[in-house]
Amino acid sequence: MLDIKHVTELIAKVVGEENVKNFEPMSKHTSFKIGGPADIIVSPVTTQQIQRIIGISKSEKIPIFIMGNGSNLIVREKGIRGITVKLFDNFGGCDIEGCTLRAQAGILLSRLSQIALQNGLTGLEFASGIPGTLGGAIAMNAGAYGGEMKDVVIKTEYIDKNGDIKSLEGDMHCFGYRTSFIQKEEGIVLSSELKLRAGDKNEIKALMDDLCKRRNDKQPLKMPSAGSVFKRPEGYFAGKLIEDCGLRGYSIGGAEVSNMHCGFIVNKGNASAGDVIELIEFIKNTVKEKFGVDLQTEVKIIGEE
Repeated sequence: MLDIKHVTELIAKVVGEENVKNFEPMSKHTSFKIGGPADIIVSPVTTQQIQRIIGISKSEKIPIFIMGNGSNLIVREKGIRGITVKLFDNFGGCDIEGCTLRAQAGILLSRLSQIALQNGLTGLEFASGIPGTLGGAIAMNAGAYGGEMKDVVIKTEYIDKNGDIKSLEGDMHCFGYRTSFIQKEEGIVLSSELKLRAGDKNEIKALMDDLCKRRNDKQPLKMPSAGSVFKRPEGYFAGKLIEDCGLRGYSIGGAEVSNMHCGFIVNKGNASAGDVIELIEFIKNTVKEKFGVDLQTEVKIIGEE
């Protein structure tokens, strides 16, 4: 049985009372704007604090979940048990040496892309509109418009399952389509080095502006969602399969297949996690029945049912 008060006091001694909360609605921490309460949510600011929190989870024998800014997350209505560690602005430092960016896991890709632009560095334009953090992007090898994190990441420092700090270089990342060594081994990204190239600021900005316009024209960015719900099936496009099933605008409760892009599910304002999950399963079953294709989710679903 989790003694929330006791564990919260232990964590507060590590990070300060202002950086830990109890029974926090996860709807405040996900781009979908849905999700039940987290027993304990904590925002550490140093690597040492993260290690000590992991130590507390082990000694108290309670689960721990690491998240970024919640842009790829669906949290069920009963919320998250144990400790939720949020690595976001609190853990988002960055510095530059030549054409190399060194950044902590919590920095947003959009912010990192702007830093690259300001310093005349090209190679990260593809990530300028991806809503997630660097840590999450590395774990899933995030990509868009022909670019992926594998194209720029050269070194990553992470914490393994035992709480030890380790590093990966080059091919050790084992990047694949929406996967990596980090994801497979359930590592926690601390920081990463990205190798870019010197470029022309005007050309970099023009490309970022073009990609931004393309996103705004084709994606429902003004409605709560978790981005593209499904991975791209080999030989197909998930959005096209869903559209060809006649599911554009199809809804269950407050969850709806976007009218702008069928690969997105949006929250019309009153969706529950149950609505979204039910709609995901309906889409998967319909596509399987009509086309024989098994859709795999790109979003992460967690929490108690």
